[in-house]
This record gives sequence, structure tokens and C-alpha cells, in this order.
Amino acid sequence: MQQPTPFPGEKILIVDDEKVIVELASLLLKKRGFEVFTAGDGKECLDLVEQQRPAVVLLDYMMPVLNGLETLRQIKQYYPDTYVIMFTGKGSEDTAVEIMKAGAADYLQKPFAKNSLQERIDSVLSRRQLDLQNQALLRERETLQREIRKWNSELELRVKQKSLELEQAQKEIIQAEKLATLGHVIAGMAHDIRNPLNSINLYAELLKSGDSLTGEQAEFIDKIADEVEHIETILRKMLDSGVTQQPLREPFSLPQLLRSVLHDYQPRISSQKISLLAQITDSCPLFHGNQHEFEQVFVNLISNALFEMPDGGVLKVSLSAADNRLRIVVQDSGKGIAQGFEQQIFEPFFTTKDKGTGFGLSVVRRVVRTYGGTVQARNCQGLGACFTIEMPLLTISESH
Repeated sequence: MQQPTPFPGEKILIVDDEKVIVELASLLLKKRGFEVFTAGDGKECLDLVEQQRPAVVLLDYMMPVLNGLETLRQIKQYYPDTYVIMFTGKGSEDTAVEIMKAGAADYLQKPFAKNSLQERIDSVLSRRQLDLQNQALLRERETLQREIRKWNSELELRVKQKSLELEQAQKEIIQAEKLATLGHVIAGMAHDIRNPLNSINLYAELLKSGDSLTGEQAEFIDKIADEVEHIETILRKMLDSGVTQQPLREPFSLPQLLRSVLHDYQPRISSQKISLLAQITDSCPLFHGNQHEFEQVFVNLISNALFEMPDGGVLKVSLSAADNRLRIVVQDSGKGIAQGFEQQIFEPFFTTKDKGTGFGLSVVRRVVRTYGGTVQARNCQGLGACFTIEMPLLTISESH
């Protein structure tokens, strides 16, 4: 009794120019549960393979139009999932080697027995099933390997990013410790220095009140008073740079404050023949913070920019607010920041000016960080330096 196939429904294409073989093989395979198609030559075979994508092709070696060997090669090239069992009337070993080298899964010598055909087809279908499963596993492995490589890349990126964040956090901790120590030292210095300063200023006032002073002597006394005031200004900046406690916060308008500072600097901007390009948003809500501190921020950044353009240039100032974030940019067209100093310029006591105190930008960074923001310095694409401040837009309701 004929056994049903363990692969029911699989498509089998029989290709032979001998109708008797085609009819007998077709009848046999249909009874076993296969879906059978037939063709009489190689060209018709290729058309049916393209349309039906059969699992197995039973292909005659000698055929008109397109011979079996060439048909086999094209099937293996363009339809690798279709396996071929070749029929041959030649029994030579050379023919068998040629057929197998061309890519046949197996071959049968005519005439063949019914059981032999059934066994060969089942064997080829079993091998094909294993091959397809292996190919699926290989594709799955490749997919997993790609995902693993992607995950590794993402992990490396995250580790690198976290390492940079930790490095930055460590620098900020060290900086905070420096500022805390600096604050204690400065407070003691300021107290010790202010006592003799007050005495110097008092004696200068006493001398000035005398009636026997010449004009030159009075001028000298005024210079002494100016220098005392200069030292007092330095002390105030030193104290500002060392302050770490939370400031008193009240609502104020940042755009209005920035315009006020620019207005105060307008005479100097005009005298230095500087073009001012200001873009200040009017839609920014009231900011909840210390107005005096932000005035220091604007004054320090703008005065530094003007210092870099003594003979003219362009000063660009912008203030914008979006997505609860503030962005403030001050850009000049001066000589820019020396390479490698982009972070160092924010350190207390560091200055590139002959008479600079080195506190202006350290105050800017301290104030901005107090409000959870960041300040970055970089050279512009053309000439000059660009300072960018970004921080949360703290409104009255958000501060409570």
C-alpha cells in the first residue's frame, strides 16, 4: 500500500518531454498528497518555478529548448530554496558528478522504481526542511548579533556619557570646595583689609579738609581716595565670588534688566564705535531670583565683550525663552578665547587682562549654577568669543 507523504501539500514540479513519465509520476505523487505541476521543457519549467516556487523539481537531463543542466543552474542561481532531483538516462559516473556539481540535490537513473522515487523525494524534502530551518536560525543569529552590536554601541556611548558626567560632577565638587574655602579666606581678608582702608580714607579726608593744601596736593588726596574705592570694589567682587548661600529671590523682568544694563553701557558702546545687535524676547515671564546677581552676570559678560573690542566691532546679545528654558547669548567680534582656556577662564583669580581681578566670570558661573543652569564659552566661527547661558525658567509659582 502506498504511504502518504510526511510533507503533504508541498509543491512538486515534474519536467520531462516524455509524457508517459510525466503522467505516471504525477499520478503517483498526487496520491501521496503532493500538489503537482508539470512542464515539457526547460523554459516552461523556469516560468512555473517563478510562478509557483515548488519545493522540489523533478528535472530530466535531456530536454528540448533548454537542456536540463542549464535549467538546473538557473534554478539554483535564482531560486535557491527550490531543490532539484535530476532524471538521467545516462548511467556514467561523469554525468552524475556533473549533475551534482551543478547543484542537484539528488539524481535518478531512468528507468526508476516507484519506491526509489518516493524515497528520494522524501529524503530531499527532509534535507530541504533542515536547510531552511538552519537558514532561519542563521538569519535569527545575525539579527541577534546586530542587535547585540547595537546594544553594545549604545552601552559604550552611555558609559562614555556617564563617565563624562561623573568627571564633570567631580570637577564641580572640587570647584565648590574651592569656592567654599575661598569664601572663608576672602571673608577674613576683607575684614582685615577694610580696617586699614577705613583709616587711610579717614586720614585722607582729614588732610583734604585742611586750608593749606596746594592744588596738586588736593589732587593727590583725591587719587588716594579713588584707589581706596578701587580696593573696596575688588573686595566686594571677591566676596561675591565666594558666596554660596541661597540668595533672596523676588520676581523681576530679565528682559527689562538686560535692556537697562545695555542702556547704561550705551555711551561706551558708541564711543568705541561698536554695532549692537540685540534680540530680547518680550514674552519671557517674570523670573523669580535675585535681580542684583543677574545684573552682575550681564555687566560682567558685556564689559568683557566691550574690553575685547577697543577699536570697534559687533556686540550680539540675545535672550529667549522656550519650553520653560532660558537662553542668554553674549557674543563679541574680538580676538576670541585662547585655545584650551574655555573652562579655565571661569576659575577665580584667572584673568588675561593686565589689570583684571579674575572674578567676573567666576561670579557668572556661580550665579548661573545657583539657579540650576550652565554657562559655556567658545570661539565663534568667525572672530570673537561667544558665551551661552541655559537654565530653567523659574517663575514665581515654580519656586515654592
